[in-house]
Amino acid sequence: MSALRRKLGDEYQVVSTSASGGGLPPPRSAPRGKRQRFVDKNGRCNVQHGNLGGETSRYLSDLFTTLVDLKWRWNLFIFILTYTVAWLFMASMWWVIAYMRGDLNKAHDDSYTPCVANVYNFPSAFLFFIETEATIGYGYRYITDKCPEGIILFLFQSILGSIVDAFLIGCMFIKMSQPKKRAETLMFSEHAAISMRDGKLTLMFRVGNLRNSHMVSAQIRCKLLKSRQTPEGEFLPLDQLELDVGFSTGADQLFLVSPLTICHVIDSKSPFYDLSQRSMQTEQFEIVVILEGIVETTGMTCQARTSYTEDEVLWGHRFFPVISLEEGFFKVDYSQFHATFEVPTPPYSVKEQEEMLLMSSPLIPPAVSNSKERNNSVECLDGLDEVGTKLPSKLQKITGRDDFPKKLLRMSSTTSEKAYSMGDLPMKLQRISSVPGNSEEKLGSKTTKMMSDPMSQSVAELPPKLQKLSGGGGRMEGNLPPKLRKMNSDRFT
Repeated sequence: MSALRRKLGDEYQVVSTSASGGGLPPPRSAPRGKRQRFVDKNGRCNVQHGNLGGETSRYLSDLFTTLVDLKWRWNLFIFILTYTVAWLFMASMWWVIAYMRGDLNKAHDDSYTPCVANVYNFPSAFLFFIETEATIGYGYRYITDKCPEGIILFLFQSILGSIVDAFLIGCMFIKMSQPKKRAETLMFSEHAAISMRDGKLTLMFRVGNLRNSHMVSAQIRCKLLKSRQTPEGEFLPLDQLELDVGFSTGADQLFLVSPLTICHVIDSKSPFYDLSQRSMQTEQFEIVVILEGIVETTGMTCQARTSYTEDEVLWGHRFFPVISLEEGFFKVDYSQFHATFEVPTPPYSVKEQEEMLLMSSPLIPPAVSNSKERNNSVECLDGLDEVGTKLPSKLQKITGRDDFPKKLLRMSSTTSEKAYSMGDLPMKLQRISSVPGNSEEKLGSKTTKMMSDPMSQSVAELPPKLQKLSGGGGRMEGNLPPKLRKMNSDRFT
């Protein structure tokens, strides 16, 4: 234990959930009554079909599958009963033929040729049938050529015996080679766990294969069974929801050589998006796990099932490692297969964690939205530029210059960019930039003049104090710092 604490840290506590483990199970807040399960831990579904009415005849239409699905005691009973009835029936037919021909009374007459030699009562007829059916070989009793009805009965007996043998022996063979027994060597952890993995809240459980033979094309699926009520008022007692265990990434395709931990990431698309440690005390759900694959030795498809109820999901736990490297091989310790240990896990749901993160994060700066609006203005400018180039030649002559609309819109976009960027400038620069007289109306009325010398126009309209700062009405760029000159040049170009 001390070595384990040195490896994992003092804040972790090892908890063994198996019955044979040395640890204690995690404490529960309040004991609940026995939970009615839809699927047992061994994979059996707790469903009984009743009130079938006239639909029971469908079972007889598929008699072979019906016999295979029966329990072993009923299969053995039907097997023995079928052979016993068939033997007694055919022995009776041979006895009837001997009785109708009078062979029973003349059995010891050497000059008389009976249908079947040495058949003089029912036991002898039964023994003759067994010798014929089992192909042991004729010795003391044999059929003669003086009995055509015996030959016809012999042919019927051979055909009927072959059908009964094929049906019953095939049924027993399929019953013995069913892949259900292979599913018993596929192992699931007794509990599921919820903890952080790769920075995300994850639901985990463990799967293992006890045999050395592999499961070919093994695939795992998970279903969440939970009752809910639709907005229309319909109550669904066993609503099935899919739990993604790696379908999009291919992680559901398993290479099941050693025990694997199956993970379901709880995100906004997960049914457990609102699940927290507190809400698990009142929730009722069942997670059904289905593992399918092809048995390597027989080539038959095998399916193993289990389920986890809300009482079997441990919050803040992680599975104990079971694989260790030995000399030349990897060793799996199945004694720790069900063991878990506690890890620090937030008790909140993923939805609550996202809301708290959103509340603690700073607001979005205005520059982000301004940049989007600048992009929109540039797109509009390019669109209007295309419209201007498509004008008739007469309208282009009226404008005097073909590129006039483009420059006009560029000057107006410069003004809007100036207004958007004022919030990011210092207070002194904002005062300089917020000079009256630079509105869009003056820009629209004096567009051509501003195009010739925009910097001189803006300096002339400044207040006297600012004109003095600019050097007596001259160009202001010479007295401004380099950073401000660069910002002004970017603004007016």
